[in-house]
This record gives sequence, C-alpha cells and structure tokens, in this order.
Amino acid sequence: MTVQTRTFNQKNINTTIKSLILTIALVFTSLFGFSQDTGVTITVTIDNVKNNTGKVSFALHTKDSFMKGPGVLNTETKIKDGKVEVTFKNVKPGNYAIMALHDMNENNRMDFRENGMPLEDYGMSNNVMSFGPPQYNDAKFTVAKTDIKLNIRF
Repeated sequence: MTVQTRTFNQKNINTTIKSLILTIALVFTSLFGFSQDTGVTITVTIDNVKNNTGKVSFALHTKDSFMKGPGVLNTETKIKDGKVEVTFKNVKPGNYAIMALHDMNENNRMDFRENGMPLEDYGMSNNVMSFGPPQYNDAKFTVAKTDIKLNIRF
C-alpha cells in the first residue's frame, strides 16, 4: 500500500487563504449589498376597473419619459374583482407621474376610436382627467423619504 503525501509550501497556503477571503467577501457583498432598499416604495391601487378582462399596465415616468414611451419603471397585473394593486420599489427621490391603462385585449397599447377617443380606460396619478393628452405637470408628484400610497381612478 502506497501512501501519497502532498507537500504544501507557504506560497500555496497564502494563495489559498487569499482566494478564500476574496470568495467570502464577494458572497457577503452580494448578499448584503443588493438586499438593502435604497429608495421609496410606491403602492398604487385602482378599485374601479370595469371588468376583469385583460390586464392593467402601469408606468412610472419622469418628465423626460412622460408620453414618449416606456416609463423608468413598468409593471402590469391581472384584475381581480375590479381591483388591482402594484408596487414600485426602490424609487429614488424626485418628481414622477404614473400612467395606468386597462389593456382589455392585452395588445400592450391603448386602442382608439375613429374619432381619436380612447377605447380603453386609463388614469393618471393625481387623478387628472382632461380633454386632450395628459400633461406631466398635472400628474406629477414628489418622492422624498417616505413610502407613498396612491389611488388612481379610471
């Protein structure tokens, strides 16, 4: 029976210890660095959806993204008993507006009648309803340090 012995020199031990320390540091950075909340939570509720058909899409916009495409954060949810609720997490302080759309046919866009009027319900933060396209300044709200709860009406 042959017994194999392995010799370690000081250089191998130092390299192994350094690798182990770096691995542990990386694990702790990943676990704790990404788990910290660094912003505000915005909870949005709509409780007057006409029916449970389709979905409701939400977009959180800055002035730069408002009415120009997707928001800085976007989400969607199914409707249950005419009500939906979504949460935007880790929102940085600043001014924002939220747009919501009841996308009944789930085609990911607002549908219009021949005369230009929307076929699907929509709403804005501050519950601004005006004739013509929505305006950012009417729908904007300020995110500071505390969580926010909003109710949007269709």
